[in-house]
Amino acid sequence: MSKKTEGSFSNKYNLKWIILVTLWTFIMAMIFSVITEGLIKNIDIILAFIILIIIILIGIFFDIIGIAVTSAKEKPFHAMAANKVEEAKYAIKLVRNAGQVSNFCNDVIGDISGIVSGAVGTTIIYKLINIYNIKDGMFLSIVLTSLIASLTVGGKAFGKSIAILYSEKIIFQTAVIFNFIKKKLGLDILPEKKKNNKQDNKMD
Repeated sequence: MSKKTEGSFSNKYNLKWIILVTLWTFIMAMIFSVITEGLIKNIDIILAFIILIIIILIGIFFDIIGIAVTSAKEKPFHAMAANKVEEAKYAIKLVRNAGQVSNFCNDVIGDISGIVSGAVGTTIIYKLINIYNIKDGMFLSIVLTSLIASLTVGGKAFGKSIAILYSEKIIFQTAVIFNFIKKKLGLDILPEKKKNNKQDNKMD
């Protein structure tokens, strides 16, 4: 295989991003799992349930961003950028990097939230069994697992409608946060990506 072929294959399938996001997912999943499980073991049941709900909401929140970025169009942000709205430039970057942004929000954060919420749910089950001296925890496990799944799926279904209806507003607010991080910390999370005129013409 020639270098040109290897380069085109890497660019086509974005191998650098795939490898990077795979490693980050592994590291983040480990860190969040260890932190949350260690935290849950040392607090009471009510706080444990609150943390569980927060984790589920985080997954839903990022899922909304991931869907919004694939639904949003560049044109409204170009108009804002022409009016010297600073955050509009970053909003354009988000839309142009829609594949990577949605992959990170929907897949990376979504899967990590699912893994961590499952681990927290298991810890809560063990705590309930020990506190109330439950002999058979199978029914409790089924109920709590089903509750976590239903809240996650229902929340994401509701969030999907919001993301499609208010995609531009969501992306702009996300751009405000990213632009703030860039200015204050000097951390530019997204790379510059040129507009693909052929694809845009097809979309139009």
